[in-house]
Parts: sequence; C-alpha cells; structure tokens
Amino acid sequence: KRMVEEDAYCPDILIQVSAANAALNSFNKVLLSNHIRTCVVHDIKADKEETVDDLISTLKKILK
Repeated sequence: KRMVEEDAYCPDILIQVSAANAALNSFNKVLLSNHIRTCVVHDIKADKEETVDDLISTLKKILK
C-alpha cells in the first residue's frame, strides 16, 4: 500500500507482492504439515474419519 501511495515503479511493487505471496505460501506449507502430523493423525487414530474429509475440503480451498 505504501509503495502505491508513494508512486513506486510498478514492477518493484509486483516483485514485493510476489515475495509476500511466497512467504505466505511457505508458512502455509509448514502449518499444513504440522496440522497433518498432529491433529489429523490424532483424529484418525481416534477413528474420526471426518477429519480426512475436512482435510480434503481445506486442500481444495487452498489449492484453487
């Protein structure tokens, strides 16, 4: 927002947005991995099969 307000060069803004997106994607990968290793595994061991459906639904939303 600041870069736009300061009339920065458009390609520089696009590069910064791309870097921010990459950082968020990296964080999502770590969070998803942790979720699968903890919550999903725990629920599957507890015979909560609906957790797999929830995981699939979440993956569909984040991978569109």
